[in-house]
Amino acid sequence: MIDFLVIGGGIAGVSVGARLSALGSVVVLEREDALAYHASGRSAAMFEESYGAPATIALNEASRDYHFEAHGGVTQPRGLMLIGTADNRAAFEADLVSMRMDEIARADALAFVPVLNDTVTRAGYHADAWDIDTDKFVQDFVRVLRRAGGDVRCAAPVTAITRTAEGWDVECGGEVVQARHVVNAAGAWVDEVAELAGIAPIGITPLRRSMARIPAPGGRDVSGWPMMFGPGETWYAKPDAGALIVSPAEETPMPPMDAWAEDMVLAEGLARYEAHVTEPVTKVLSNWAGLRSFAPDRNLVLGPDPQDPAFIWMAGQGGYGFQTAPAASQLVADLVAGAVPEIAADMVAKMRPDRLR
Repeated sequence: MIDFLVIGGGIAGVSVGARLSALGSVVVLEREDALAYHASGRSAAMFEESYGAPATIALNEASRDYHFEAHGGVTQPRGLMLIGTADNRAAFEADLVSMRMDEIARADALAFVPVLNDTVTRAGYHADAWDIDTDKFVQDFVRVLRRAGGDVRCAAPVTAITRTAEGWDVECGGEVVQARHVVNAAGAWVDEVAELAGIAPIGITPLRRSMARIPAPGGRDVSGWPMMFGPGETWYAKPDAGALIVSPAEETPMPPMDAWAEDMVLAEGLARYEAHVTEPVTKVLSNWAGLRSFAPDRNLVLGPDPQDPAFIWMAGQGGYGFQTAPAASQLVADLVAGAVPEIAADMVAKMRPDRLR
C-alpha cells in the first residue's frame, strides 16, 4: 500500500506529488497519454506576483523564490502592459492600482509595441512579469518525485474509488492501487473524482478560455514585447516563439472535457486586439482552448477534506496554477503533515476545503 495516490498529472498533480514524496510513497496518475495535457498544457503561463485575489497573491509571493532559484529557475523576462482608450478610463484606473503598475507615456508604450494605433491613449507598465518555462517546470517536479522513489503513470484513467479500513482502493488502467490517502488534483474533473470517492463535491466550475496564434505583426521581431491586456482583462496578447497568442479572455462555463475554441469566440478576441493596433490579422496559425477551474469564491482549494482527511484537495487553480504551484503544493504538504505553513493563517483559511462545507 502506498501513502499518497495523486489523481491528475498537470502542474497541480506533479507539484503536490513532489512535495508529498518527502512524507511517504507517492504515485501520480494521469488519464491521458502525457502529463500536462489539459489546462496545464494550454496555459499562457506567466509569473505576475500581483495577479489574483489576496489569498492567491499570498501564494504568488511565497512561490517567487522557487520560480527564480529552484533547479536553476524557470523564468524569462517579459513585462506587462495595460492598454487604455478613451472608452475604458474607469477600468484602466482600477487595473493600474490593483496590478501595481506605473502609467507610462504613449511614446514609451510605442517604444515597447510600435503597432499600437491612435485609439490607445494611455498605458500602464511594470517589468516584474515573467514567462514560465512550463515544460521544465513540470519536469523539475517529476524529477524530485522520482528521485524520492515515486512513480508517474500516464494512460491510467480512474474508474472507481472505494473506501477501505486502511485507506482507498482505486481502479485505474485495469489495475487496483491501494493507498492510505487520495489526492484530488484532477483539474476540471475534481468534483467527479470526489463523487467517485463518496466525498461531497465543492462546486468547481470549469470555464473555457480560448487562444489563437497569429504571425508577428508585419513580420516584426516581437520577442521583446511585453504581454498586453485590455482593462478588465477583456483580451490579451503575448509573444510566443516568434508569433503572438491572442485571447478574448472569455470565461464560458463548460462541463469537464477536452475543450476546443469556437470560431466566433476567437473572432471576437482577435477583433478586440485589432482595435488597438495598426496591423490587421490576416492569418491564424493555430488555435486551442483550455478549462480554468474555479471554486465558488475563486480561491484555491487546498488540504484534507473535513468529511474524510484521507481525501486531500489540490484544486481550483483557475488561471493561477503555474505561478502558485510551488507554494500551493507546499501548503498541502504542510497541512497533511501538521506543520505550520509559511502562508499567513487568515489566507490559509480562505483556501482550506472546510470553508466550502
